[in-house]
This record gives sequence, structure tokens and C-alpha cells, in this order.
Amino acid sequence: MDSKPDPLHILFFPHLAHGHMIPTIDMARVFARQGVKATIFTTHLNASFFSKVIERDRKLGFEIDIVMIKFPSMEAGLPEGIENISSITSQEMGYKLFKAVRLLQQPLQQVLEDCHPNCLVADGMFPWATEVARKVGIPRLVFYGTSYLACCVLDSFLRYEPLKNVTSDDQLFEVPGIPDKIMMTGLQQAAELRDSRTNNETTVVLHKLLEAEITSSGVIMNSFQELEPAYVQHYRKTLGRKTWHIGPLSLCNNDIEDKLERGNANAVSTHRVECLRWLDSKKPNSVLYICFGSVSWISPTQLNELAKGIEASGVDFIWVVRKTNKDEEEEEEEDTEEWLPKGFEERMKGKGLIIRGWAPQLLILDHEAIGGFMTHCGWNSILESITAGVPMVTWPLGNEQFSNEKLVTDIVRVGVGVGAQECSKWMEGKKLLVTKENITSAISQLMVGEEANDMRNRASALKWMAKRAVEEGGSSHSDLKALLNGLRLNSI
Repeated sequence: MDSKPDPLHILFFPHLAHGHMIPTIDMARVFARQGVKATIFTTHLNASFFSKVIERDRKLGFEIDIVMIKFPSMEAGLPEGIENISSITSQEMGYKLFKAVRLLQQPLQQVLEDCHPNCLVADGMFPWATEVARKVGIPRLVFYGTSYLACCVLDSFLRYEPLKNVTSDDQLFEVPGIPDKIMMTGLQQAAELRDSRTNNETTVVLHKLLEAEITSSGVIMNSFQELEPAYVQHYRKTLGRKTWHIGPLSLCNNDIEDKLERGNANAVSTHRVECLRWLDSKKPNSVLYICFGSVSWISPTQLNELAKGIEASGVDFIWVVRKTNKDEEEEEEEDTEEWLPKGFEERMKGKGLIIRGWAPQLLILDHEAIGGFMTHCGWNSILESITAGVPMVTWPLGNEQFSNEKLVTDIVRVGVGVGAQECSKWMEGKKLLVTKENITSAISQLMVGEEANDMRNRASALKWMAKRAVEEGGSSHSDLKALLNGLRLNSI
């Protein structure tokens, strides 16, 4: 009898940040459900965030596992236990963590030589992964957990250098060479892009990222055709990239347990689940969910102003506040006097909940009581809001988030901006970037009135487009099938 051929084996290497790990783990699970043998390469601490869901998938018969390596904390000058960007508390620690990540090149090559996968899928933040894959003779695919629009904007900045033609960082300019007229400023760009005007070292790093993308075997994107068709086309045809969109990847989480533990199984606790019961007592579309991601930092002064804006809006809310001290992870209460207006929590009893730490975002957004999502415009959050049919109040804080905001507010028109004009800087102290009045106005515009209903209807339409995209014959499912067929035939 003919022997059954070995399954396609792919090794996934996520960046050591929740916002990158979450879609990469989802992607590995999606591939495993297509008959692929999926191996996830990461450190011991980072594996603990998702090992439970991987074990559940293994019990269901899917071929998926984790290869864990020791993180080179000591070699990079980091204390033990700092293996994820969410644990960083200073810029110096951030530099050391990225130094440690660069030291993973040799361990990665060793694992590839030992495991003999057919392909490496590595996060776009690892430009050196393309060369490592070449050394062992396998294709490397880049994974970007962001929008096509953001990738096209970055390419435009590197290709046309529009920042060199402005006289000040707050001067508006049109992003050149992309499908839509998008106006931005230098202040809305990451420090690395602004530095590239005068810092040759920064320019070299950015171009290395671009070169690794171009010389790879292609780019996998967590997006779908119907969400940003002009930018999928631009990326493929105008920029000449080989790419496959296979999202929204979050839709692979079908049961309650997966949604509850997604991203950080260690943080699940009773009080975080109780917020869902609280939502059950609220009317449909009446609650605003507020969350700025796992690594964003907002000054106490700005948090105080946000609280005042929320209270003035009169809406019910769930507000997730990032913990700043990992040693307090088990403590429910934290000193909030420095940033909450006096008496705020007492006045908001029954109207609002504050969750300190991790929250089950997928379950919260799926609840019928949620009528809006105030977000930092991280791509995972945007996609999760879209797949839940929830419109957004947009408050970008850094990186490519201002580009993502343009997609939400200007192109698909399912959001209202608070008027953020500047990338937040690390520990920026008492600087106030958005006023109470702007916050209240954006919340009211999103939650009440005819315009709010129109946005909700558009968001609902996108929700069903997203679900169809990942179903058999949908745009993302078809791209996934084409990618896997290409890998099996060694033709990508």
C-alpha cells in the first residue's frame, strides 16, 4: 500500500509581545486545522500565556506543539523573568530586550536543523529570520499583524520620504503614492520614522526590515479582502509583494474557554468573568468598552482627563486599565488616587466597571450590551471590534496606529476620533494630549443619534463580511488554501 505523505510542517516564531503573539498563535491553530503540523518556537515564560489552548487543540487531534528555549536574559543584562514587552518598565529595558531577541538567531537555527520544517513563518520584527531560513534551505514567510494600509503607508514614507519636505512636525501633508488621500503629520509618526530624517542608523534599521520582507518568500497578513481591497491590490500590484490575507484570525476562537483565555491564560480570574454578568444587566448597545492594549502607557494626567470625559458623557462603561507593576498582578486594588478624579468610583457605581490588568476582550466585545469600543487602534483590537460588529472611538497612541485610525474613520467609516494628534512618548509625565471635551464629544457621537446608528449598521455589515471571508470559499479561506498548496508544491 502507498504510505501517507508526511504532513506539511511549519514552524511559527512570534514576536515576544502580546499583540504579536496572539494572532500568531491563532494562525498556527488555523494552519493545524488544515492538516498542517504546526510548531511554535518561543520562550518558557511566553509559552505559559497560550499553552492551555494548544493542549486543548492537541486533545482534539490537531498536530500542534511548542518548542521552548531559554531566554538570554542574563546575556542581555535583563533580570530573570523579563521575556515579554509587556514587562518593560523603561526605555533601557526595552533596548536590552531587543538585544536579547537578536541573540535568538542561533537557537532558532538549531531548532530548524533539528525539526526539519518545510517553512518558517516569522514575525516581521525579525529581519534576520530570512537569512536564518536561507541557511537551512527553507522558505521564510513574513507575518505582519497589522493592516495593508499601514504597510503601504510605511512603504510610502521609506520610498518618498515626505517628512523631509515639511518644515515642522505639526504640518499636514498628503501621504504620497497610495490609493486614498490621507493627510498626516510628523507628530503622528513613530519616533523611528521621525528620526530617520537625521539618523542614518534608524534609516538602516527600517530599510533592513523592508529588505527582509522583499527577499522573503512572501507576506502573510491578518486582514481580509473586503475590509481594505484597494490596499490589498496596491500591496500586490503596485508594490509587487507576494502576499496572502488569511484573517480575521481571531475568528478561530469558537468556544468560551478559548475566548476567555486568549492571549493570557494566566490572568483569568473570577472577577474578570463577573464583568460579563454585569453586562447582562445592561441594555443592548448601551455600554462603552475602553481598552488601550497590553503595552500602551498613558500619563496619570491624561487618565484623569479621560475619566472626566467618560463621566461627562453619561454612558455606562467597562474600562480596562493596564497594571504598571507586575508584582501587583494578584492584587485587585491599586492606589488610583493620583489619576482618578476624587470620588469617581463611588459616583460611577452601577454605571461603570474598572478592570485592572487583563480582560476577556473577545467575550466583552461579543456581548450585546456593548455599543462602542474606545481603542488605541492596535490592529488586533480593530479586527476584534469589526468581527463583533462594534463601532469605535479611536485614540491612536503610537507606531502604525494613526494609519489604522484612518482606515476606521475615513475609509470604512465605523469610528470617531478623539482628535489625538501626537504619538505618546514613554513616561511623558503630565502632558495632556486629548481634552475632556473632545473625549465626551467623540463618545456621544458614537453612542447616540442617527450618525451612531449609521456607523453601527456599517460595522454590522463588516462583521458578516469578515465571517464569510474565513468560511469555505471566502476570500481569506481561498488565500490560505492557495498558500498551503504552494508550500506543498514548493512553488511559492
